[in-house]
Amino acid sequence: MNRLLTETRLPTGASMEIAQGAITAGTTNAIVNAAIERLHHGGGVAWAIRKHDGEVIQQDSDAWVRNHGPVSHSAPAWTSSEKLPGKYVIHAVGPVWGSGDEYRKLADAVHGALNVADQLHLSSISIPAISTGIFGFPVERAAGVILQAIRTYFSTHSSGLRVIRLVVFDSSTAGAFVVKLP
Repeated sequence: MNRLLTETRLPTGASMEIAQGAITAGTTNAIVNAAIERLHHGGGVAWAIRKHDGEVIQQDSDAWVRNHGPVSHSAPAWTSSEKLPGKYVIHAVGPVWGSGDEYRKLADAVHGALNVADQLHLSSISIPAISTGIFGFPVERAAGVILQAIRTYFSTHSSGLRVIRLVVFDSSTAGAFVVKLP
């Protein structure tokens, strides 16, 4: 179970929460995987999801890439989940720090994940600290970009999402997000 640290209400009435724990232990309709463009689930959040959901998620991801090509920052893939609490995994590709235009790419990944959740008619989603692991995006900067991307999405879209939960694993990352949430 994840520990809720803080929450705020968006102008639409949706709840934006920050929780610490394992994203695979959540209770939302979908979880976001911090993915790479070919959806090889070998490390970080992707590995944790694969560990819980088994080889089916890798097989489904391989099929997605065969059918649609590599996943972009702005257009995440999605697969069903068999063993996770939520019904879906949304595979958002974040930027590698130093690759150029990282802020826009990260905002696009968050925006894309929220858009997919709305296309799937979901009411809740869990999002990790995309790109802050092996991709090296500085946590404090990523926290600001991710939170602002959520606010921007909700100010420009009519969304059915009622709960947006940012789930981070460690206390230092949690602290960076809590500080940025008003």
